[in-house]
Amino acid sequence: YAFFSCYSLTSVEIPESVTSIGDGAFTGCKSLTSIVIPNSVTSIGNGAFYDCTSLINVVIPNSVTSIGFSTFENCTSLKSIVIPDSVTKIESHAFYGCSSLESIIIPDSVTSMGERVFYDCFSLTNVVIGNGVKSIDFYAFQNCTSLINVTIGDSVQIIYCSAFGNCSSLTNIVIPNNVTEIDDKVKIRNVLISVSDKTGLDEFVKKLVC
Repeated sequence: YAFFSCYSLTSVEIPESVTSIGDGAFTGCKSLTSIVIPNSVTSIGNGAFYDCTSLINVVIPNSVTSIGFSTFENCTSLKSIVIPDSVTKIESHAFYGCSSLESIIIPDSVTSMGERVFYDCFSLTNVVIGNGVKSIDFYAFQNCTSLINVTIGDSVQIIYCSAFGNCSSLTNIVIPNNVTEIDDKVKIRNVLISVSDKTGLDEFVKKLVC
């Protein structure tokens, strides 16, 4: 919590000597609009930029391997973020309430993505989930009411309860053949559902349309 609630702080340049950004380091810095994260940083801690409501763009360097719990939660002005191929884990709530975020690509390097990770991202329209993620956790994209298209990587095997709950604009979702379990509470209505091999499409429809 090194700079906790420094309300007048507008920009930060972190030197190359820093290897990690600690938990809550910039929590509540409501005037912070930009930050330069150097290639020396390997991890971004829990809630590091929580409630930085003026933060617009963030580029995460290729050195970062994990994004912590609630790292960018409630960054309501955040419009874009690039997740590099070095990241293997995105913790729960990482982008919860990033209501201006418009699109996201989860790279193949990511193998774990927590629950409610993009909850209440109201402006999110397109999502690509790479070929590393094994499951889409509870409420991962709940209330992403502008979400139209979702592409799910071949590695995904399980889609949990309300992963796409209340995604009222969702019209197209591509589900790979490797998916073996879809929670019976997954609620997706009026969606064009497809699988990479058309075999079993009817069964997917029966399980998905509630």
